[in-house]
Amino acid sequence: MVSLIENIIDFFYPPFSRIMNRLTFRYAACGGGNTVLDILIFYLSFHFLFHEQVVHLGFIAIKPHKAAFLVAFLITFPIGFLLMRNIVFQGSAIRGRTQLVRYFLTVLICLILNYIFLTLFVEYLHIYPTVAKIMTTLIVMLFSYTSQRFFTFKVSSI
Repeated sequence: MVSLIENIIDFFYPPFSRIMNRLTFRYAACGGGNTVLDILIFYLSFHFLFHEQVVHLGFIAIKPHKAAFLVAFLITFPIGFLLMRNIVFQGSAIRGRTQLVRYFLTVLICLILNYIFLTLFVEYLHIYPTVAKIMTTLIVMLFSYTSQRFFTFKVSSI
């Protein structure tokens, strides 16, 4: 399965080879694909699984957008980790369990950064929300790539 995904991604790489290396392209392809999957699962969960209604679990009630976010996160988190580990950053000698913890920390920081930058741009700098989201995504994407490359899936310099 790994080689099939690699072959598909690498098939589309040549037109981009002048502007980015293969590792960066694989990161963009895997991360972008996982992001699209996340949005799709969120949409389907919100509209069809939870029917835009509050989810009552007996001991807590969860708003439908938050429940949809949790469903999407529970599915795309392990997929994202496996894609990054097995397709993008294959050369890392760090143990899988350590990579998983580091990946979780990186994702958690990315969620916090999304919240902070969206709040800053929209509420304090009065930037239009869609533009703010694009700016936020670019900042968080750069942080995510850098932290995954040099922290989560760090390759030994020896």
